[in-house]
Amino acid sequence: MTAKQPKLIAGNSNTTLAQAVARRMSFHRGEKVQLVKARVERFNDGEIFVEVFENVRGEDMFIVQSTSNPANDNLMELLIISDALRRSSAVRITAVIPYFGYARQDRRTKARTPISAKLVANLLTEAGIERVLTMDLHAAQIQGFFDIPVDNLYAAPIFALDIRHMFDNLDRMTVVSPDVGGVGRARELAERLGADLAIVDKRRPAPGEIGSMTVIGDVEDRICVIVDDICDTAGTLCKAAELLRDSGASEVHAYISHGVLSDPAVERISGSALKSLVITDSIQPTAAVKDAANIRIIPTAPMFAQAIQNIANGTSVSSLFDLSTLAPIYEVSYPPERVF
Repeated sequence: MTAKQPKLIAGNSNTTLAQAVARRMSFHRGEKVQLVKARVERFNDGEIFVEVFENVRGEDMFIVQSTSNPANDNLMELLIISDALRRSSAVRITAVIPYFGYARQDRRTKARTPISAKLVANLLTEAGIERVLTMDLHAAQIQGFFDIPVDNLYAAPIFALDIRHMFDNLDRMTVVSPDVGGVGRARELAERLGADLAIVDKRRPAPGEIGSMTVIGDVEDRICVIVDDICDTAGTLCKAAELLRDSGASEVHAYISHGVLSDPAVERISGSALKSLVITDSIQPTAAVKDAANIRIIPTAPMFAQAIQNIANGTSVSSLFDLSTLAPIYEVSYPPERVF
């Protein structure tokens, strides 16, 4: 490794986040940081072409690219950018994947089905990527699919900062997991806030269908915060919010790491029992998401910028899991007097 500062390059999936990470790194360094100039475009037949316009020989390169919708196009962009950098003699290539697509296909649910998350891990490694930085993998065991280092950041510390800033009555708060599989994620946030925990037990007769839902825990006259990693069509989320209101909750809010929000998610959320839905910018929001009155977006650029600096400097990334470490990074958004 060289002593040079890391360089950023971005695909087309979330250029807004990539530019925000570059601005944040400019603040860290005290000098302007810009994305490496490149073109990532498509031929008429849909093939992806990449050309890097700057010298990257011997550089520590970080590719910022979520593999969100369109997942296949964005994944191919990431692979081809990595190949271009490897053939240009970059000393190390790290994929910064705020939203890791295909993560929900992490196991065989029935006979003759793939484990697509493992396939994607193999593709990334073969493309020359030597390290992965991501956030809130759908299943933590996906880290084991890679034979290279994987740093999995968590949105929970940012959510805790935001909740402490936005709510004054934490003693009336209950953190809710929308299913049994997400209890660990909900418990972590509840412990950070000193809040109670409840679970929505969900039964599915078939994929995409919800048979019945039951609340486990006391939510009477409580401010309920549903926490999950992915919100796709928002069907489960809206039904869980309605169930909590019917069970006596005074308010229902949701904090979701990755707002996939496929149609008709925004329409459902706008007409639901949710008072607010908070998502991160790991996926570039559509105009409909930005215009929704009860959807709010919180930034991840400060956390990713610090993680990139730590990786480049060979220092700890897990330090960003602690509220005391993360709070100073978010001082502009959440002044300390409102957080502690």
